[in-house]
Amino acid sequence: MKRPKSIDTLMAHHGENRASLEGAVVPPVFQNSLFTFKDWDDIDAAFTDRTQRPIYTRQINPTARIAEQKIAALATESRTDIDAKLTASGMAAISAALFHVLSPGDHVVAVKNVYGPTNNLLNRYLRQKMGINTTFVDGSQLSDFERTITDQTKLIMLESPSSAVFTLQDIREVTTLARSKGITTIIDNTWATPVFQKPMDMGVDLEVHSVTKYIGGHSDVLAGVIIGAKDRIQKIAVDEGELLGGTIAPWNAWLITRSLRTLTMRLERHQKNANAVASFLEQHPKVKQVRYPGLKSHPQHQLANKQMSGFTGLLGFELNTQDLDAIKRFFNGIFLFQIGVSWGGHESLIYAPAISYLKELPPERFKDLGISLGDIRISIGLEDANDLIDDLSKAFERM
Repeated sequence: MKRPKSIDTLMAHHGENRASLEGAVVPPVFQNSLFTFKDWDDIDAAFTDRTQRPIYTRQINPTARIAEQKIAALATESRTDIDAKLTASGMAAISAALFHVLSPGDHVVAVKNVYGPTNNLLNRYLRQKMGINTTFVDGSQLSDFERTITDQTKLIMLESPSSAVFTLQDIREVTTLARSKGITTIIDNTWATPVFQKPMDMGVDLEVHSVTKYIGGHSDVLAGVIIGAKDRIQKIAVDEGELLGGTIAPWNAWLITRSLRTLTMRLERHQKNANAVASFLEQHPKVKQVRYPGLKSHPQHQLANKQMSGFTGLLGFELNTQDLDAIKRFFNGIFLFQIGVSWGGHESLIYAPAISYLKELPPERFKDLGISLGDIRISIGLEDANDLIDDLSKAFERM
C-alpha cells in the first residue's frame, strides 16, 4: 500500500498488521515479558537479529513496535530509512542518545535553555563522571556554534523552541555546519512534535521527545522516544536500550498508539487556544512580554514559519513586577489552570520556572538563562479558550 499523505490516515493504519492479529481494530497488549521458540534454530535466528525478533520485552515488544513505527513515519515526509525506539521516559531517551554519541573527554555545544534535567546531565553528571565538557550558547545565531566548536566537539545539542524562553535555532543551518565538521546533532523536538516540525528532514541525526507530553497527550503515560536512521536506532536498541534498560512498558506503548490516532486533532485545538490566550496576554498591562513563537511579535517568528508548520500550546510570559508577593497572588489566584510541572496534556497548567530552576541549577546558570521571578509558564489545554482567558483576567485582578 502506498504511504498515505494525511497524517491522520497514517496514524490510523500504519504499522498495524491486522491480518496477523485476528483482524483486531485495536491491537492487543503483548503484556508478556518473554517470547518462546519452537526449536534451537528458531531461537538462534532470533539472536542473530535482536532488533527484529522479540526475545525479551526489555529488547523488543510487538505492542511497542506498532507505536514506534507510527512515530517513525510521522517524523519524516520523504525519508524511508527512519526508525524509532520508545523508552521509559523522556530523560531515558535523552540519556540513551547522549551515551550513544559521547565518550570520555568529548566536548558538547548545547543551547543554554535546554530542558533543566538535560542541562544538569550535561553540565554536572557527564562532566563529573566522564570528563565530558559542555559549552552552552544562546543558539539564535549560527555564529554561536561556529565560535565554540573545537577539535574535541562530538555533539551539538539543540532544543527548538527551547525551554522556558522559547528561542529557536535555525535547524538546517546548524546541521549543515555540523555535518561539514563530522559532528552529530541531537534535537529535543518535544514542544513542536513531529506534526509541526520535522528535524529528520532538516538533517538532524537524532531526535528525542518526551512522549509524556503532546504525543501521549492525556497525562496518563510516562515515555520517551529516540528517532533516527534505522542503523543508528538499531545500534541504540541493542546497546543503550538493552544495557541501560530504560524499556517502555507494553501498556504504556499501547496508550501511545491510542493517542497517536488523535494527535493532529488535539494539536489543532491546543494551537487555536494558545493563539487566543497569547494574544490576550500580549495586550494586558500587567504583562511585560509574551514568549510564544506563534505571535508575530516574537523576534524569531519568521524563522518559526520557515521551519515549523504550526505551534503548540506551551507558552511563557513575564509579569510586570518582581514583587514575589504580587507574583504569588496571581499564581495562587488561578482556578482553571492547575499547578503542575509537566505539560502537553488535555488540561491547562501553570508553573513558575524559577521554582525548580533555582533548585536544579547553580545561581550563575539560572541568571544566564534569562529567567526572572516574574516568568510564568502556562500549558494551554483543550478547555474553552474564553474560559481560560477569564480565569487569567481574574488572577490579574488579585495581584
